[in-house]
Amino acid sequence: MMSHVPDRHPDLSWDAFVRELGVNLARARVRSGLSQERLAERAGITSNTCGLYEKGQSKPGTPANMSLRNAMALSQALGMPLAALLPDWNPDLTGSAGVTAGATP
Repeated sequence: MMSHVPDRHPDLSWDAFVRELGVNLARARVRSGLSQERLAERAGITSNTCGLYEKGQSKPGTPANMSLRNAMALSQALGMPLAALLPDWNPDLTGSAGVTAGATP
C-alpha cells in the first residue's frame, strides 16, 4: 500500500478514506511523471474528474464515490494494481465504529 496509517485510524469515515485515496492517486501520478490531463486521457475520464478524485471529491464539497471502472482505469493508466492506491484501512460504512461485537449500538 502507498500510505502508512496506524491500525486504529482516528477517522474511519468515507470522507477520510477517499481523501487519502486521492492523496495516494496524486502521489502516484506525480511519481509517474504524468499531468492530470495526461492521466485522465489514458484513463478515459476528464481532467476535471481526475482533479476532483485527487481531492477526494466527486463534485466540489462532495466526498468521492468513483466507479470501480474509473478506479481500475486510473490504476491501469498508472501501471499499478488498484490495491496500491487504496488506503491500508477500511472506512466504517455501517456506523458501528467502536461498537464491540455483539453489543447493541
